[in-house]
Amino acid sequence: MRSLLYLIAVIVIIGWIIGFFVYSIGAIIHFLLVVAAISILLAVIRRA
Repeated sequence: MRSLLYLIAVIVIIGWIIGFFVYSIGAIIHFLLVVAAISILLAVIRRA
């Protein structure tokens, strides 16, 4: 489960970077970043 959360976080961060530099979609980009941060935090909390 931990590796799945990291995989989702990496995919979302990559999507955020692409969206930020290429498309400038707006609020969706920041939502993706928040989802990635929450996913990483959940992984760290569950590991501890």
